[in-house]
Amino acid sequence: MSTPEATPNATERTPLLSTSLDETADDVGAISPPTEPNDGLRKVADSLPLSVWLVASIELCERFAFFGTLGPMQNYIQNPRDDPLRPGGIGLGQAYATMVNQGFLLWCYITPVVGAVVAEQYLGRVKTIIHSAAIYICGLTMLFLSSLSIAQDSGVSLAGLLFALFFIGIGAGGIKANVSSLIAEQYTGPKEAKRVLNSGEEVIVDQALTVERIFSTFYLFISIGSFGPMLTTTIEQKYGFSAAFALPILVFLIGFAVILASKDQYVTRPPESSIVFNACRAFWIAIKHKGNLDYARPSSLAESDPSHRLPWSDAFIDDLKSSISSCKIFLLYPIYWAAYTQFLTNFVSQAATMDTHGIPNDIMPNIDTVTVLILLPIVDRVIFPFLRRHGIPVRHIDRITIGFILIGTSMLYATFVQRAIYAAPPCYNHPRAPDCLGGNVPNQVSIFIQAPAYILVAGSEILASVAGIEYAYTQAPKSMKSLIMAMYLSATSVGALLAMTVSPLTVDPLLPWLYVTLGLENVLAGGVLWFVSG
Repeated sequence: MSTPEATPNATERTPLLSTSLDETADDVGAISPPTEPNDGLRKVADSLPLSVWLVASIELCERFAFFGTLGPMQNYIQNPRDDPLRPGGIGLGQAYATMVNQGFLLWCYITPVVGAVVAEQYLGRVKTIIHSAAIYICGLTMLFLSSLSIAQDSGVSLAGLLFALFFIGIGAGGIKANVSSLIAEQYTGPKEAKRVLNSGEEVIVDQALTVERIFSTFYLFISIGSFGPMLTTTIEQKYGFSAAFALPILVFLIGFAVILASKDQYVTRPPESSIVFNACRAFWIAIKHKGNLDYARPSSLAESDPSHRLPWSDAFIDDLKSSISSCKIFLLYPIYWAAYTQFLTNFVSQAATMDTHGIPNDIMPNIDTVTVLILLPIVDRVIFPFLRRHGIPVRHIDRITIGFILIGTSMLYATFVQRAIYAAPPCYNHPRAPDCLGGNVPNQVSIFIQAPAYILVAGSEILASVAGIEYAYTQAPKSMKSLIMAMYLSATSVGALLAMTVSPLTVDPLLPWLYVTLGLENVLAGGVLWFVSG
């Protein structure tokens, strides 16, 4: 395993694999430091090293396993095995199925904090990812075994499911806390450098644009992995849940093999054994002084008590203050994630009450994936460069604000869809109720009217989710990147908790209130961000 410190020319490293798009400085001549000012030269992203693509491939396999498992989960938990209309397994009903799924998401995004501590303080990013992946595989295997007919006949499927989700959550947390920081660390180029394209144009290769490109590529691979449910839900309908849960294991094993084979090829920071402990001590000192971290500076303590020495520098306190500042924007993200999780849970249940025209009701979330795959390259390679060329800045806060508004609009549209379902025969505002044709006939509304909701969610992802990951990495001090990334991911767990608090609304005929509440909250949050950011 190489580190920047162990590689004398790390900052001059030549990428091992280049992209070949207009806004990327590929097939170029020599680099030279830029003059000041930049002489009006166009700024472009650098080409990406091979290790970036390897990390992205690992995350693709992990996300395939995660979403491929989650795709059939609502049906598996909600519907009974003998459901005549939809695939089923355990049969707990919509409210309980939503609670279990939201609880699982809550767990998956609490565990990154532990994963970050393990990486920063003990194992480093790569080893933490490898150990977490092994735990992940154990969880996936338990889920597969508990879904077999023999397990369902024995009545152990629910217990097996809960144990499986527990282990999957630990594995997912260890990976998610570190993979985003690891992929960005693979680029070690200078902040800015002049470069001459093959066309003869002289440009500025910009580190910030390259990091933005890395995270856009990263999210693109995540979106490809998110196609998992398209396969697993189809398999679920034709061959059953055990076959559907087997596929994520096979795909995840590919990613596991990739990181094992390439574990010594990554640029990574060594763990620092005292960083978390020192941070806790510094915060405790600040608490005793009314929250003022300046009192935790060694220089401040030296003035009042020269005999008492602290095992960190003033720069460490500056890093802590910077970390706190960068986390403030994450306070509104739980509202976003509370809405986002609906398309994995209640949107699936909503589709089950509609005319599906023979397709699985839980295949609809793949509209989100397809939309992201189409729009993300357009936004990254066409729209953003166009805006920059015309002097229009593309700030993180602008992207996040618009993302909040888009997902809020998606929830408001879901309110319209739910009201359309309630207005349709044969069961009106109690679709598939047992006392209405035995619960075997959906309301006469086409499932395809859900599509705009998924498209809006996808648009919000491209802006708010990608910008959030990028912001968390770029604003965090080098020594705390995994920890800050974990704090960003923890906002998802709080969002899942918020979604659980409104779960009493996940029954007919109250569902419109669920969607309108989440919709208005996100539109309002977007407005607050816009106002505060100026």
